[in-house]
Amino acid sequence: MTKPLILEPQKTVDACVIWLHGLGADRYDFLPVAEALQESLLTTRFVLPQAPTRAVTINGGYAMPSWYDIKAMSPARSICEEQLNESADLVIELIEAQRQSGIDGNRIFLAGFSQGGAVVLHAAYLKWQGPLGGVIALSTYAPTFSNELQLSASQQRIPALCLHGQYDDVVQNAMGRTAYEHLKRLGVAVAWQEYPMSHEVLPEEIQDIGAWLTKRLG
Repeated sequence: MTKPLILEPQKTVDACVIWLHGLGADRYDFLPVAEALQESLLTTRFVLPQAPTRAVTINGGYAMPSWYDIKAMSPARSICEEQLNESADLVIELIEAQRQSGIDGNRIFLAGFSQGGAVVLHAAYLKWQGPLGGVIALSTYAPTFSNELQLSASQQRIPALCLHGQYDDVVQNAMGRTAYEHLKRLGVAVAWQEYPMSHEVLPEEIQDIGAWLTKRLG
């Protein structure tokens, strides 16, 4: 496993954002975003992990950085849940490492774009049992959420920010909205924001993320 890219802040660290890239990208994909956010988040470390390279069925078996295999796209995505769990376990290891470094769990955040977002939603709300600052879900979906999902008290206290493009042709807007609705039903303090974009990230979106993080970090 490639070591995560770690971006240290200007001042003494007291917070951390663990940010997962999307399918086919790498740990450098969100480096410019992390650098931009650190201009105002002066004590926040960014940890940018790298997905393993593996065959992806929907892409003809071509090997690429992938948090889990996607076997089919319709009617809903068919995925390899074993690999999703492995990736979520990696995220939990990264959370634990940051806690061991002295950062309060309430000041550790998970963020993920597209496939990376599915991993952080799964990690935070199905696997992690402990304090967490929040989850930022960008242009993503929650393949393991269902009407039967129940959250523990600690999971319910994890706030979420769901961001999606109105014209997303890769992860349909409705898929992201469904994840948001599940969290809302479960009593999570979750916010939804749409942007006039496709499957991408806009400067306005990064500004909104920065404001959301600043509000929670004080």
